[in-house]
Amino acid sequence: MLTKLSLRLRIFLFFLFLALAGIAIVTGALYIGHRRTGGDPSGYIFSAILSGFGLLGVSAGIWLLFDENVAKPIERLAAAMRTRAHAGVDVALNENEARYLGDLAPATQAVTGQLSQSTMDAAEAVASETARLAAEKERLTALLTEIPMAMVLVNAAHQITLYDGQAAQILGQVHVPRLNASIFEYFREEDVMLAHAEMHSSGAEVSLTARGTQGRLTFDARLKPLAHAPGYMLLIDDTHASIDADAARPLIYDFDLGEQASEHAIEDTPIDALTYMVFDTETTGLQPNKDEIVQIGAVRVVNGRIIPGECIDQLVNPGMPIPPASTKVHKVSDAMVADAPDIHLAAGHLHTFSQNSVIVAHNAPFDMAFLRRHGKRSGLDWTHPILDTVLLSAVLFGASETHTLDALCDRLGVTIPEELRHTALGDAQATAEVLCLMLPMLASRGFKNFGQVISQTRKHGRLLQDLN
Repeated sequence: MLTKLSLRLRIFLFFLFLALAGIAIVTGALYIGHRRTGGDPSGYIFSAILSGFGLLGVSAGIWLLFDENVAKPIERLAAAMRTRAHAGVDVALNENEARYLGDLAPATQAVTGQLSQSTMDAAEAVASETARLAAEKERLTALLTEIPMAMVLVNAAHQITLYDGQAAQILGQVHVPRLNASIFEYFREEDVMLAHAEMHSSGAEVSLTARGTQGRLTFDARLKPLAHAPGYMLLIDDTHASIDADAARPLIYDFDLGEQASEHAIEDTPIDALTYMVFDTETTGLQPNKDEIVQIGAVRVVNGRIIPGECIDQLVNPGMPIPPASTKVHKVSDAMVADAPDIHLAAGHLHTFSQNSVIVAHNAPFDMAFLRRHGKRSGLDWTHPILDTVLLSAVLFGASETHTLDALCDRLGVTIPEELRHTALGDAQATAEVLCLMLPMLASRGFKNFGQVISQTRKHGRLLQDLN
C-alpha cells in the first residue's frame, strides 16, 4: 500500500508518526513520574498537553521545511527526468531549487545529459532513415496522383487504415475523413456488405454502387481483396466525384490498425492504443449555463500520434451578441459568425468526429457543459470516456504545480504560435501535442491502461472543482 502513496505523503506520515510517538513517550514519562511521586495529577496532565502541542508544532514546522526543500525538489527532479526520458523534451533542471539535496541535482543533470546525447545520436540515425522513407512516400504519392481512382484500405473489422488524397476529398463530402473510423460511417452498410460477401465468396474484385450515408451521394466503386493481409481495398472512381484535381494528395495511414486484436474493455485498453478526439471551444463568456460556443477546434490522435488533416475548425453562430471583452481574447466577432452554423449543427458534426474515441480537453468539465446542455435538446448523447489534461498534469508533476495549458506547454516544450493562441484549433492542437508527450510518461509510471490512468486522475478531481 505504501508504494502507491506519493513521496510527499509518505514523508508527512513519517513526521506525523514521530510527533505521535513523541507525545506518547512524554505522556508515559509524566504518568510514571506522577505514580512515583503521588503528587497532584492536574499539573502532570497540563504538562502532557503542553508537551503534546509543542511536539506537534515542532514536527509540523520541520515537516514543512522538509517538504519544501527536500520532498518537492525530489518530485520535480523525478518529473524532469521522466520528461526527458519518455517525452524527449530537454527540460532544464533547476539546481537552485534542489540545493539542499547535495550532489543529487548535478548528478541527475549529468545522467540526463548523457541520455539526451544518446537520444540525439539515435534520433539522427532515425531521421536519416525517415528522410529516405519520406522520399519514397512522396514518389508513391506522386504516382497515385496520376491514377483516376481514390483508394481506401479497410481492415477486417471494416475500419479505415489508409486513404489517399483523392479519397480524403470523397470521404469529406460525407464526414471528416478519419483513420480507424468505420467505413459504414461514409457508405451505407448494406451496399458494402453485399459486395463484401460476393468478394469473399469469389475471391475476386467486385464492382458496386456505394451510396453515401448523408444526402443523395452515390459513387462507382470496387472492392478488391488484399493478397497478403486481412481486409480489403475500396477503389472509388473519382471521375464524377467532384474533387479538386490540383489539391495536395498525401497518404494518411496507420497499418497497426490492421493488426489490432479483438476489442478490450476500455478500462483494460493500453493508453497508447486508444483513439483520442482532442477539442477546445471559444465562448461568449465563462458561464456554461447561459453563455454560448462561438468556435470549435478538434484534432485526432491515433496510436499516440496526431493525424494530419483530420481536424475541425468551425465557427459557430451563438445566437446572441459576442461581448467585446470576449472578442478581445479569442478574436471572434459577430460579423465572423453571422453565416456560421448554429450549435446544434456544429455539435452534431463534432459528435460524429468523436465516434469511438476518448474525448480529451484541458479543463474538460467547462467545454463539456456547453455540449451536454445543447445535447439534451438535439438528442446527442455525450457519454464518451473523457480524459482531462489538467488532471494528467497533476498526476505527472504533482498537484502543487501550475496546470494551465501555457504552463504545461512550457514544461513539455510545446510552442503555440501566437496567432493560434486562444483559438479553438490552436489550443486543441497544443493539448493534443502535450497529450502525446504525456502518454509515454504515464506508462513509465506504471499507468499503462485507461482504467489505471482514470484511477489516478480521480485523486486530483478537486483541482477541477477549484478551476470551475
